[in-house]
Amino acid sequence: MNVILLEPINKLGGLGEEVTVKPGFARNYLLPQGKAVRVTEGNRRLLDERRAALAKAANDRFTLAQERARQLGEADVTIVVKAGDEGKLYGSVGAQEISHALTQQGIEVHKREVILSEGAIRVVGDYEVTLHLHPEVSITLPISVVAE
Repeated sequence: MNVILLEPINKLGGLGEEVTVKPGFARNYLLPQGKAVRVTEGNRRLLDERRAALAKAANDRFTLAQERARQLGEADVTIVVKAGDEGKLYGSVGAQEISHALTQQGIEVHKREVILSEGAIRVVGDYEVTLHLHPEVSITLPISVVAE
């Protein structure tokens, strides 16, 4: 299925590009999220008219992501959890707990932006967590998990 992208999408294309994607990806993600429209002459004309506004919106999202990355660079994240004597956690620390700890510090982070490369944290210690804030903005954040 051919679609016109209304915003840059990582590993797919930039604003205004016509790309071919699988029909399910277009139907279930790109079209409902407003990230793309079907290729028609009317949509091409509409894109030409709206290109400046779409580019400004994309630039605003990028600027906002850079500002959030700057705030996160100054953040000190310590998560206190129950743990056994050997430092093994009762449960685990995942993306939701990390995003909640950052939100409590006044920096809004959604759990889908938290990338745990090794899966959930199950042992007390210091970890490096990647936050993917924008297709072009990622930051690595140190996280400390301590026993209660």
